Amino acid sequence: MSTLLAYAAPHSPNPAMYNKGAQAYLQTQVQSRTPVELVVMLYDGAIKFLGQAREAMARRDLIAKRHALSRGLAIVQELQNMLNMEAGGEVAERLDGLYTYILGRCYEANTQLDPAGLDEAIKLLTPLRDAWAAVAQNPAQAG
Repeated sequence: MSTLLAYAAPHSPNPAMYNKGAQAYLQTQVQSRTPVELVVMLYDGAIKFLGQAREAMARRDLIAKRHALSRGLAIVQELQNMLNMEAGGEVAERLDGLYTYILGRCYEANTQLDPAGLDEAIKLLTPLRDAWAAVAQNPAQAG
C-alpha cells in the first residue's frame, strides 16, 4: 500500500510542504478500497502520469517529463510485478508481454522525445483500466 501512496501523492519540490491532511485523506482512500479498486487506481495513476509526461514533452519541460514519466513507468512496473503467473495462466502471460511492450514504448518515447509512444501506452492501458473498473463496480459478474 505504501507503494500506491508514493505513486498517488502529488509531487512537491519540498516534501515538507505536502499537506498532512491531504496525505491522511489519500491514505484513508487507499485503505478503504478493495484490491480491484486499488488496481483501478494504479491504472488511473499510470494513465495520468504518462499523459503528464506527454504534455511536458510537448512544452519541452524535461524536468517535469522526467518526473511524470518515472512515476508512470513505476506504476506499470508495479502492475507487471503484481501478476500471478501461476494462477493467471495465459491471461497473466499476455498481460506480462503487454506491460513489457508498454514499458518499451515509453522508453523509446523518452529517448527520442517522441510522444507517440506515450500516446500508444495510454491507448493500451485505458481499456484495461476500464475493464478493471467494470469488475470493481460489479464484482459478481467477474466470474
